Amino acid sequence: MDPLLGVIDGALRTLFSKPRATRPCPVVPADDTHLGAQERSHAAALMRVNHVGEICAQALYTAQALATDDPKLRAQLTQAAREESDHLAWTRTRLDELGARPSLLNPLWYAGAFGLGLVAGRLGEKVSLGFVMETERQVEAHLQDHLERLPSGDHASRAIVAQMKSDEAAHGQQALAAGAAELPAPVRLAMRAAAKAMTTTAHYI
Repeated sequence: MDPLLGVIDGALRTLFSKPRATRPCPVVPADDTHLGAQERSHAAALMRVNHVGEICAQALYTAQALATDDPKLRAQLTQAAREESDHLAWTRTRLDELGARPSLLNPLWYAGAFGLGLVAGRLGEKVSLGFVMETERQVEAHLQDHLERLPSGDHASRAIVAQMKSDEAAHGQQALAAGAAELPAPVRLAMRAAAKAMTTTAHYI
């Protein structure tokens, strides 16, 4: 019963409470951000997508930790979720600064990611770690794309995304070092297609 209550509490906190970071929000010293209306709207859409990604990360890691019987893997996944909570807080704060709202579909994104995490977690330690590794690999590429698409003068958003990219790469390497299995190509392609559908929708809704 306690794990179930913890899952419910985590979901409610992720979706409906103001996230708090344990690390200071990344900044570029002495570089202020000055954006026109169109640039602000474009940056907000990209940061909304990134915020959705962090909603999904919380769901994935929480579900995988719940599903595994391996205490060591559970601890690793729980720690990763804590570190990802900084990203959740940073992206939400940046959305507020840009005068934008989070995705209206966040509960749907959370539920879908949680379901995927449960499946991955029940397929064994190597597959679960492989799912983490592939997820982080795809997220890292997605964040690099956003670094190229964000307005050049949006130093605040770019600093956040750059730090997130570095953290995601580290999580992927940790999963690989812990024995992650390479997922089959059809699974990787399906993950990429699902992520594309989510990011395209979240850009607007």
